[in-house]
Amino acid sequence: MNFYDTTDIPCFGVAGNFTGHLEQAGEAADFKNVKTLEQNAPKAIFPTFLPNNSSNSASDVSVIPEFLTIFPFDPKRIIFPKGEEKLQIEPECAIIFNTTWEDNTLASLTPVSFGASNDCSIRKQGAKKISEKKNWGACTKGFSENQIPADCFEKGFKLDDYRIASFLIRNGEVYDYGENSAVRDYSYIYKKLTDWLLDKFNHQQNEGPAEDIHNYLVAAGRPDQILVSIGATRYTAWGESNFLQNGDKAVVVVYPESKYTADDIKKMAETGDFSDRSISALIQTVEI
Repeated sequence: MNFYDTTDIPCFGVAGNFTGHLEQAGEAADFKNVKTLEQNAPKAIFPTFLPNNSSNSASDVSVIPEFLTIFPFDPKRIIFPKGEEKLQIEPECAIIFNTTWEDNTLASLTPVSFGASNDCSIRKQGAKKISEKKNWGACTKGFSENQIPADCFEKGFKLDDYRIASFLIRNGEVYDYGENSAVRDYSYIYKKLTDWLLDKFNHQQNEGPAEDIHNYLVAAGRPDQILVSIGATRYTAWGESNFLQNGDKAVVVVYPESKYTADDIKKMAETGDFSDRSISALIQTVEI
């Protein structure tokens, strides 16, 4: 299968899984009181979408903030938020996991596919929770329609060969937006990541910019699958200082480095031709 419909899958992001990204995004101060076991550990999980499961009771559903029940993903468009000015691509690898539950505890996460994700974000002061800068309605995020089947979530297997590249196309010019980064170079990846995710999904507290994710998952019906964008790469100097504008194209590519160089991928971005199914690409046009 090359496409999973995520309209019924709860979707999340990981904050701070590439060293330096939060500082570039101006968000490091939000996490100054968050304690982690290691200096380079991710800071928190945040929700971007939680389907309103009609089979749940009204009291369960009311746990989920209403804005998070609006499906925000679109593979072609980003609709600019009204009244905001600073909007940035967040280039990531996203993974769809199968889950198992033991009563109300999320017991396991098994990757089934991965692909290019744009966890697009508003840069604004005063947001109390990370999610408030992530979902401002329909067409606010992106996940590639060509997802890559995951064989094994361990070092040396398929995902270990993949890199993340991102570009902004403006007036016909292609600019490197995020640093070209190997998926294996996330601070937490493979078993270390899934162990951390399970801990956060079950035990993260409603503190500071973080939210009680476990209550959300239970309210969403203890889902069989979830999507996690596992962290944004660092920006290039150009990407850090340039925000999205009307008519821009945001491009995120997850590709195998054994087949393609960074220059190869940039040339594909120039032509828009990502026909190789071993590449997961996302191209979104910004609309105001």
